[in-house]
Amino acid sequence: MKLLMVLLLLFPYLTKVADNDYPDKEMDFIRANYIKAVSDKKLCKAMLVQLHTKNGNSVYLAYRGAFKTIWASHAINPIVKLNAFNKGKKDIENAVKENPDNIEIRFIRLSIQQNCPSFLGYNNEVEQDLQFIHENKNSITSTLLKNMIAKVVKKEIR
Repeated sequence: MKLLMVLLLLFPYLTKVADNDYPDKEMDFIRANYIKAVSDKKLCKAMLVQLHTKNGNSVYLAYRGAFKTIWASHAINPIVKLNAFNKGKKDIENAVKENPDNIEIRFIRLSIQQNCPSFLGYNNEVEQDLQFIHENKNSITSTLLKNMIAKVVKKEIR
């Protein structure tokens, strides 16, 4: 009986500790799907739906923009492609304006700019973002993010 009472008293604290891990797991889920969405149209669409409800966080905004630009590669209609890309680009740039010192947001912009067609003219900040990432790479705590950046930047980040 005493054990049950102790557990009931501690339950609110135990759930808060478990909730603290959720944002990291959620971010790793988004990061992993960011890599996969390029080749998986259904996954890309599902991530857009999931991120549509996320507000108030510039990293979510940047990923939402990135998934929109990826969606452009899955679309067939040229007008849909261009609209999706432009909306995604706008979200990414808004995220950078909101939080210019966030390495993950700068990585997202870099990865899109390095991989989008040059005729779209979205490649002006590649060198700036590469330099920023290189100078701030020691602040990265997520192993998954480090690996993603290493693949894009073509340098090992430790």
